[in-house]
Amino acid sequence: MDYQGLLHEVMAEALRGHGRGRVADYIPALAVADPTAFGMAIATVDGEVYGAGDWEQPFSIQSVSKLFSLALALAEGGEQLWQGVGREPSGNPYNSLVQLESESGIPRNPFINAGAIVVTDRLLELTGNAGTAVRDFLRAESRNETLDIDESVAASEALHGHRNAALAHFIASYGNLRNPVDSVLLHYYAHCALAASCRDMALAGLFLARHGIRADGSRLLTRSEAKRVNAVLLTCGTYDAAGQFAFRVGLPGKSGVGGGILAVLPGRGAVCVWSPPLDATGNSVLGVAALDALTTATGWSVF
Repeated sequence: MDYQGLLHEVMAEALRGHGRGRVADYIPALAVADPTAFGMAIATVDGEVYGAGDWEQPFSIQSVSKLFSLALALAEGGEQLWQGVGREPSGNPYNSLVQLESESGIPRNPFINAGAIVVTDRLLELTGNAGTAVRDFLRAESRNETLDIDESVAASEALHGHRNAALAHFIASYGNLRNPVDSVLLHYYAHCALAASCRDMALAGLFLARHGIRADGSRLLTRSEAKRVNAVLLTCGTYDAAGQFAFRVGLPGKSGVGGGILAVLPGRGAVCVWSPPLDATGNSVLGVAALDALTTATGWSVF
């Protein structure tokens, strides 16, 4: 497989005939992202990495981090995690409060903001530092010790995170947080504010392509747990556009409002694409188009 040529081909296809979307501006530190940036990387299960465009430029991974906080919480605490968060698509925006009251403070899934706050709370309880736990995992899997939290982005999120604070307080009112709200939010903003490149993220996602096996050969998740994380990624990983993403791309994937999307090719590898302008649901316009072109050209899909 000519992975390098494939990446150039699908990125060129994505650029043809697609609108550009809008860079996220509700977090001011994200509004300065270059709207023309576009990068893509594929990491194979044997650890080889290929990239094109701005694939080595760090970007704010935002909600892509929720995949890793979930995996680490499951690895540390096991299936008890699912008592506090569901596994169903929400059908509502990622920062919606609508369902929490009718569902007794149990978020629909771990990839909407409310669900990720619950997961962060559990990971904080299990590790003592949820932000550092996610950072250290990404460093180890990507072999990049410089990968770190962008403190300016974390501070910007905290300053403008009124909706997330409302979600956290609402969840806490139902007894579904075990740590103080302010502490949970601090760690939540920290792992969302991690800065990493497409190269880093593709390598970090390989544990799911390897059915739970880390880069050093140790097992993070059981094969069954990895299957279930991939399933929730497919059904819930791209907010309320998960059905459309499954229809177009056909892979488990997690997006973030920083413009990144990490998709898993079970048994084959992981791919990360980054382009900051977003569609109305918070997913990268060119990122989705590039992954669509990739699976159309190769036939790689879980279907």
